[in-house]
Amino acid sequence: MNKIENSEKIDQRRRLLVGAAAMAVAAVELAVNARAEGTAAVTTQTNAPTSGGVPNSFGPLKQINAGVLNVGYAELGPADGAPVILLHGWPYDIHTYIDVAPLLAARGYRVIVPYLRGYGSTLFRSDETMRNGQQSAVAADTIALMDALGIERATVAGCDWGARTANIVAALWPERCKAMVSVSGYLIGNQKLGMVPLPPKAELQWWYQYYFATDRGRAGYEKYRRDFARLIWQLASPKWGFDDATFERSAAAFDNPDHVAIVIHNYRWRLGLAEGELEFKDLERRLAQSPIITVPTITLEGDANGAPHPEPSAYAKKFSGKYQHRLIEGNIGHNLPQEAPQAFAQAVIDVEGF
Repeated sequence: MNKIENSEKIDQRRRLLVGAAAMAVAAVELAVNARAEGTAAVTTQTNAPTSGGVPNSFGPLKQINAGVLNVGYAELGPADGAPVILLHGWPYDIHTYIDVAPLLAARGYRVIVPYLRGYGSTLFRSDETMRNGQQSAVAADTIALMDALGIERATVAGCDWGARTANIVAALWPERCKAMVSVSGYLIGNQKLGMVPLPPKAELQWWYQYYFATDRGRAGYEKYRRDFARLIWQLASPKWGFDDATFERSAAAFDNPDHVAIVIHNYRWRLGLAEGELEFKDLERRLAQSPIITVPTITLEGDANGAPHPEPSAYAKKFSGKYQHRLIEGNIGHNLPQEAPQAFAQAVIDVEGF
């Protein structure tokens, strides 16, 4: 009896997610214009989440062994739908896509939203595995997840670390990537570039990267990770009026036992202060050449992004396939999918049709 009641509750939650999303999608399709290849489209959207009538959680998550990880992920939409993988960044989590995922599921997509290594319920399968946060390792996790789920090709989309991961998947495994949506464009890096000094004003924006390079920084992040994350949210999205409940829903993901190790290693590796794993050496060599991305791509930027980010003109030539950049107006900050879910979902829908 309890199992039946629980099943009915889950079914009702899913119907509510998809039903509310379907109405939102109908409105979204009228919101985006100027879709000619290579042109900049401007979409205006309020940065208040469109969650009216939609539950504030994904419901029960799934777990699957994929490579070195046991990955926790949300899945929405029909099992035979076109796969879309949505990748979050730091210091965020899968709730970056709490409003995007049901919009896409309502259009018939199979939507996968995984916790990255070091977040939420994603755990390393062995205590012996290095807690490695380098960019190629995080990207390889996505390929391992696709293999575990039996997904041959998918549209990949992300922001922050998730955008970089999507870039790398598209660049190194184009046969596995149908199309891509990337917030702030082309974010593939390498250690040599990470060692090049920037003008003082630009260096100031990366203050936390240098803080993390110290033992004091690691200890500080360990002790104050919630305060730290909240500060980054405020600086990166200065116009986003998120409430305490919205923040705490994501902050729970930072309690992962490997979270601090992954974050610290990621930023230290970027500065050449930490070694990566030998198995990723060849991938990093290829990434250091700033490979061109050939898959159909839409890049997005919010008009109020307070985090360090390149100008669209600096990366436009990195995309040789059908490509479009969109500026999302309406005081939209760094966490664009959560602040402007309709615009992000529409980009995924549109790039699938390129």
